[in-house]
Amino acid sequence: MLAAMLLSSCGEYNKLLKSTDYEYKYEAAKNYFAKGKYSKSATLLNELITILKGTDKAEESLYMLGMSYYNQKDYQTAAQTFITYYNSYPRGTFAELARFHAGKGLCLDTPEARLDQSGTYKAIQELQMFLEYFPNSTKKSEAQNMIFELQDKLVQKELLSARLYYNLGNYMGNNFLSCVVTAQNALKDYPYTHYREDLSILILKSKYEMAIYSVEEKKGERYRETIDEYYAFVNEFPESKYLKEAEKIFKESKEIIKD
Repeated sequence: MLAAMLLSSCGEYNKLLKSTDYEYKYEAAKNYFAKGKYSKSATLLNELITILKGTDKAEESLYMLGMSYYNQKDYQTAAQTFITYYNSYPRGTFAELARFHAGKGLCLDTPEARLDQSGTYKAIQELQMFLEYFPNSTKKSEAQNMIFELQDKLVQKELLSARLYYNLGNYMGNNFLSCVVTAQNALKDYPYTHYREDLSILILKSKYEMAIYSVEEKKGERYRETIDEYYAFVNEFPESKYLKEAEKIFKESKEIIKD
């Protein structure tokens, strides 16, 4: 019986694909969508959106196509469909949801931090546009949280770069200085990041290393800069997981200044 039902279902779907009754196809696409059969729904809607253009069903069919892709986790295609929707229907019934899901789809499609982050910037821009167009949306908090998460991903990328510079040390140049600049720029651009403590300890450690490797006439100044950086660090992170490491740097720097 199950096999017969499956065969019957497949046969019905194949007939739908060949049918020229677009009203029937549209209702079938909605039915598949309602039942969670998003692949079949998307296949039918892809054919229908051009045919239905200019009709009272065009707007709904385009949004439903976007959601079909979204629910299949094809976030990139979903986002592009939603963008097409709100560009075509800027005041449409689903404009708010289309803008939100365009941003969320791009957010869910962003790569891990070590990879190129151009997609992350695009997702942030899309979500910021959503908040600009719909500042009182019930999805405002969710959109803001996604933006914060995406910004942290950008900071994480900078943190990985700063760590790489630190680990390279003096190899083919002063990579400690590059570490300081990278970390400081990240803190300036994203002052409330979750990675603030990790970036700050890298700045302290790099300044200490620069003091160690400085020419003799600059050592005193560099160690004093290290001590100043230590005070700033412990003031902001008095219970830091890096506290022992920071205190060791401070103690050794003070000893050298004393000498």
